[in-house]
Amino acid sequence: MQIVFIGPPGSGKGTQCGMLSDALGCPHLSTGELLRRTRGKSPLGDLVASYIDGGCLAPDFLVMPLVIKLLEQGDFHSGCLFDGFPRTVAQAAFLQNYLGERGQRIDLVLKLRVPREDLIARLSARAKLEGRADDSVEGIQRRLEIYQTRTEPVLSFYHELKIVREIDGSKAAGEVFSEIMDFVNVA
Repeated sequence: MQIVFIGPPGSGKGTQCGMLSDALGCPHLSTGELLRRTRGKSPLGDLVASYIDGGCLAPDFLVMPLVIKLLEQGDFHSGCLFDGFPRTVAQAAFLQNYLGERGQRIDLVLKLRVPREDLIARLSARAKLEGRADDSVEGIQRRLEIYQTRTEPVLSFYHELKIVREIDGSKAAGEVFSEIMDFVNVA
């Protein structure tokens, strides 16, 4: 099963993907984690870090080859939970074509909706816990703006396929997960 999680930074995509990955035995592909792991390990990692630390989206020419490399691994042949990818309409079209060439498709898109003030509070708390540079006040504001302008249009792409389900991500994690499982069991 191929499931895309879409939501602003701090909406709980990573938490819910992790829970669903455990429940389904399906790999979780987090492009944010993937990109953060490359930080400082090479000139490419340093370039990636400059985007992440600035609260910006890494460009497609950096992200897509990393995603393809993972998708070609055996673990991902039977399905994937996409967390942080696709973040642009171009990435969504690319993923659609890539999967189509392999006789696969996106089965479900889960949009996690959380009020802006809750997102800011969550991300600020995470910054204190994890010390992430992209969770600074300026970084948070920039990332939320980028989500609105670059990622929300991805939902229109998937709405045309009639596979988007919206979930109130401001509820307790267990409640959100229960709702996700209801959608997964129907898909």
